[in-house]
Amino acid sequence: MTSQRQPFADTAPILAQPDDTEDEEKEGAKLGREGDGEGDVLAITGISSPRAIFIVGVLFFVNLLNYMDRFTVAGVLTDIEHFFTIDDSKSGLLQTVFISSYMVLAPIFGYLGDRYNRKYLMCIGITFWSIVTLGSSFTPKEHFWLLLLTRGLVGVGEASYSTIAPTIIADLFLGDRRSRMLSIFYFAIPVGSGLGYIVGSKVRDVTGDWHWALRVPQTDPLYSPPQVTPGLGVLAVILLFTVVHEPPRGAVETHSDAPLQYTSWITDLRALSHNRSFVLSSLGFTAVAFVTGSLALWAPAFLHRSRLATGSCSDVLPENSCGNSESLTFGIVTCVTGVLGVSSGVEISRRWHRTNPRADPLVCAAGLIGSAPFLFLALVFAQSSITFTYVFIFIGETLLSLNWAIVADILLYVVIPTRRSTAEAFQILLSHLLGDAGSPYLIGLISDRIQDGRPLSHLSQFRSLEYALMVCAFVGVIGGAFFLATACFIQADRKRTELYAQGQFHEESESEDRIVVPQRGRSTKVPVSSVLI
Repeated sequence: MTSQRQPFADTAPILAQPDDTEDEEKEGAKLGREGDGEGDVLAITGISSPRAIFIVGVLFFVNLLNYMDRFTVAGVLTDIEHFFTIDDSKSGLLQTVFISSYMVLAPIFGYLGDRYNRKYLMCIGITFWSIVTLGSSFTPKEHFWLLLLTRGLVGVGEASYSTIAPTIIADLFLGDRRSRMLSIFYFAIPVGSGLGYIVGSKVRDVTGDWHWALRVPQTDPLYSPPQVTPGLGVLAVILLFTVVHEPPRGAVETHSDAPLQYTSWITDLRALSHNRSFVLSSLGFTAVAFVTGSLALWAPAFLHRSRLATGSCSDVLPENSCGNSESLTFGIVTCVTGVLGVSSGVEISRRWHRTNPRADPLVCAAGLIGSAPFLFLALVFAQSSITFTYVFIFIGETLLSLNWAIVADILLYVVIPTRRSTAEAFQILLSHLLGDAGSPYLIGLISDRIQDGRPLSHLSQFRSLEYALMVCAFVGVIGGAFFLATACFIQADRKRTELYAQGQFHEESESEDRIVVPQRGRSTKVPVSSVLI
């Protein structure tokens, strides 16, 4: 019988599966990908399959509102700069402050999400998010710091939601169904981001005031702007409270509703830090966050500057619709590429997984490395051909979107159920700390430094931002390397988690690693596992 302490070794090469792993894959398919029967889930969780799908729909809706709000600011960034009279680096702070708040609060909600009722935590967070978002739209032009403060407080709501929602989906589905439900949930990221650009630019055109763009996610669409109510935010809270049921943590994997054994937060962090697949995939996702955070804020402004530099657009009046048209177009591209990329990534990974158990990280690596040259070409062609620029952006963003649902799935099957919210939280912390928390500000800062000392013109402003955004292509290649490294360990880490869920593997406690030598010749008892034979 194999000892519980024996390490698991990867036996499959990275790009192909050998013959001697076929039995192992058949067993895994039986447990995970074919063993996701609706009857078993209903018996264990008490939640029917239609109800579970409805819950995913509610979680998708709230996630959609979150990302609409996050990227509405980017859709009206040019108007905000004119209103507050700020430069590129201060504009970048809007996203940086929000992400910084979000990532700092994520570990707190991760800890709470692993131990307390997740539905109530999300309801509290979304309620707070709705109130603060609406309040941020009334910031006077003399107090830019107040807009920064309110955008930072918005991170409370997103931290409470993003760390918890995927773990609820994980406790409702298994195998392929879990992957598909996660892909539906993560459709909200590109679709919500694109709608943020679109709604922000169009509402600004209709009302003539960018402030209304921030009120749309909290506005009842049946009423005109002066009759604002926090309609959609309230609707989200009501749906969360009435529709979402709290499933038992890990029950669908252990096939039992018996309570799981919890460990201390420090023990959880120590275990996660030694989980190679989790750490490496989180570093790869950090590169994704860096690139998407930079593009999210600066791409519409860059496209607008390219048109100004070529003379195809005039900025005689700050209220011209040129910049807003770029936000609208970029928003549509983001929506389409997001849906195409997320769905394609899940399907490619599912099919490739039949012959290669390392398909998930390899698809992520291919998407991230493949997007780098297309994003670089999009920057290079921006002045000569805006059509080619959008074509390259379309291809680059599609490849970049391949990994959204896959990275979440990797986390869920290499981390045990009682640590998943904490793992989500620290993946958010890491990816935002080194990714999109600083990348918008960094890109703006580089742009300002390149611009320093040069005569101010449309061309110089375009060039400075173009050179600054080229950093994204190199960061993408680095992120792809982290996903390739993840592929080296993914099989062993997944197997270890599956055995833990089935009760066939137990982690060592700190006390088991210690052999106490008695003083003065007294006898003592030590664990059998501590005796070297």
